[in-house]
Amino acid sequence: MDNKNHRGVTLKEFFISRYRAENGHSDARQTLVRVDDNGIIRHVDSQAAAITGFEASDLMGQSLTRLVAAGQDDPFSPGHRQRFESGRPVLLTLRHKDGFFFTARLTLRTDIRDSDQAASARIIRRSAEPLDPRLLELTEEAGQLGIWELDTVNNQVAWTDGLYRLLELKPGSDITPEQALFYCQGYQNRVRALFRRCMSTGSPFCYEFDLLTARQNIRRVRLTGRVLKSGPTLNRLGGTLIDLSRQQKQQQARDHANRLLAAVMAATDDLVAAVDTDLNLLCFNEAFRDQARQTFGVEPVEGANLGELLSGFPNERRLSRRLWQRAFERDQFVVEMPLAEQDRELPVYEMHYHRLLGNQGELLGAVQVARDLTTRARETDSRNYLSRHDPVTGLLNRREFIARLQRLARNSQQHQTSHGLLYLDLDHFSDFNSQAGNGAGDHYLRALAANLGTRVRQRDTLARLSGDTFAVLIENCSRAQLRKVADGLLQQIADFSFDWQGQPLATTASGGLLHLIAPSPLDPERLLDQAADLCQSAKAAGRHRFHLADTRADTLQEAESRARLANLQQSLADDGLVLVYQRLKPVASITWGDHIEILARLRDPNDPGTLLAPSDFLPIASQFDLAKTIDRTVISKTLTWLGQHRLLEPRIKYCGFNLSLATLLDDTFPDFLQAAMTSSPFEASCFCLEVRESDATQYPDETILLCEAARQIGCRVALDGAGASIESYSLASTLPVDIIKLDQTMMTHLHDDPVQQVMVEALHKIAAAAGKTTVATFIENDDTLRRVRGLGIHYGQGFRLSKPQPLDTLTPAAVELETGRIGGDRAEH
Repeated sequence: MDNKNHRGVTLKEFFISRYRAENGHSDARQTLVRVDDNGIIRHVDSQAAAITGFEASDLMGQSLTRLVAAGQDDPFSPGHRQRFESGRPVLLTLRHKDGFFFTARLTLRTDIRDSDQAASARIIRRSAEPLDPRLLELTEEAGQLGIWELDTVNNQVAWTDGLYRLLELKPGSDITPEQALFYCQGYQNRVRALFRRCMSTGSPFCYEFDLLTARQNIRRVRLTGRVLKSGPTLNRLGGTLIDLSRQQKQQQARDHANRLLAAVMAATDDLVAAVDTDLNLLCFNEAFRDQARQTFGVEPVEGANLGELLSGFPNERRLSRRLWQRAFERDQFVVEMPLAEQDRELPVYEMHYHRLLGNQGELLGAVQVARDLTTRARETDSRNYLSRHDPVTGLLNRREFIARLQRLARNSQQHQTSHGLLYLDLDHFSDFNSQAGNGAGDHYLRALAANLGTRVRQRDTLARLSGDTFAVLIENCSRAQLRKVADGLLQQIADFSFDWQGQPLATTASGGLLHLIAPSPLDPERLLDQAADLCQSAKAAGRHRFHLADTRADTLQEAESRARLANLQQSLADDGLVLVYQRLKPVASITWGDHIEILARLRDPNDPGTLLAPSDFLPIASQFDLAKTIDRTVISKTLTWLGQHRLLEPRIKYCGFNLSLATLLDDTFPDFLQAAMTSSPFEASCFCLEVRESDATQYPDETILLCEAARQIGCRVALDGAGASIESYSLASTLPVDIIKLDQTMMTHLHDDPVQQVMVEALHKIAAAAGKTTVATFIENDDTLRRVRGLGIHYGQGFRLSKPQPLDTLTPAAVELETGRIGGDRAEH
């Protein structure tokens, strides 16, 4: 194994395996990753995909940090390095290619330097010198063989110890050639003939037969021989006697296993097939062969490639590859779908997939067992399959989906668990029949349903509600995970293309994602209505997107909710967002420059002279997933306004933006921020993103990722509302934020409550020790201000110091020069 990359570079070899917290053990499978001293991956073995989801080619040349969930999981951090050097494994959180996180066990195998490699090592052919007897003995034991040599002049045979052992004789036992032939039993004449022909013609021989040992054991052996000339004279023969008993037993075991497998597969009417990782058929039963003949008109044989067999059926070939690929990545899963989409009368199958692994955990292939559910439904009414499933797609129908939704909503209430309801509506689906003819829509829906089934987890529920509307129940998922699932499904629909009579059919979908948390309505129809409202708002916002909200038990009536949504959308469309700012002022020392926080107000479309407070529009914005749109609008408008007032650039030392939870969970926000900051003349370091402590507590990983992305861009991050929970003290010290803003609950009675004073002082000292700046908010009177100053808090904010003002009133100081006036309320260009 060559471990060299670049002269003088140190390579670290890590073994990575998944760690199962429930039993405290690691998965037997592991992957080897070599990383140089710059953290760049130089080698990955074939098991990487099974552990991380990434192929080796995806990781080669990439930084190891691509796999870690957060900065604290960096294997090269000092704390982890000490554990590795002491020979102990380290548990880290890694990110899978599919977006979820998992706990991994990392072991440092060795450090390798180029200088340690035997650069001059080479392989040469061994000389004709006599072999060391110890090597000869090792060879014979490993190969289960013995070596013989016949001197034709003296008619004397010499044996090695291996041949004595094979015959179960004591090494060195006195035995003649005729006695040796006795062990050949009925093959003596044949063996003599082989020796005579070899001596007379010089022809080598190789012969297999059954040998009876001295202990009356029968062994299958292979006798080989050839002429050993010394000059022109033929005076010696030599060869081997090899014990084939082990191979014979293995072959018999394989034959027995094959007969048993064939009997098991023949005993079922289910379709059974196994493939290797290249989709070559390893084995299959007659039911599978008959189905392939009837449906596709192909004749499968062992070794045939499924992709080539289905070359005339592009839709089925793509679906088959996707299903098998999923089988390679998971231990097992089940999916219900038609086996092919050539005819809507084809039965629906329940397909079980199971991954095949070798003794070392290596991926060998997968097995499929498909059962005809239509036949089962006809034979027994106990399952009542047809009454619960959609006849076109084979998915659950609306009736069964509502029953499952009701059970899940009740479970969410009782056990305080978190689930999701995704309502999907296809965009422009009605054009399919006019575009490709009658029947095209049903065939597309059937193919799409089968395709979506490959992505939905086994415990989740996928259903067709009606027409072009689908729904998915996503169990036991956090809000961030729900977003990833919804993103993946919408992208899968957008990427899916179905060939129908030579015409490709493709479209996108809009979605409404409802986060099922207590308290929430137990009426499933109300939940579906809420999800449908979100979907409709996503369509109105431009399609090919989804809107997310938490369930609401009894907040707004539908008519009022839609009215507020319409007002919000109209205000945003008409540039009705108004920017105001509130100053932050130093209270412990004098600091030059302006420190401001940007706040948003909204013009009332029905009364343009009235500005709506955040409490009037943010709840409906969060409900219909418009909060992140407002966040981006606030940032863009602020940067545009500042770009028009460049004389403010030396004075602006802090400009804070409040971020919603939707923005915190938005993977595309860092790209937006990077583009916005690139076009701004102001330094990125003067801008700060403010994250609520409640959001950071619930989503610490996402908060860390945002902090790291902001630092790469050059912005700062503030933890807003610190002190509202006991986790504040831990977050203040460990979270990689720059500023800690104290919560209103800590400030209300700060001037007269000694307990609050101790808590604020402790939080301030923790933050200061971690190198963070503290800000006291909601300073409403002189008593609170004096107490804040006495505690040494760096900045203060509140009506006592500064009230919110329109952003247009923020102007640079006026300077009178001989050439004219600079600054003041004049616009700069």
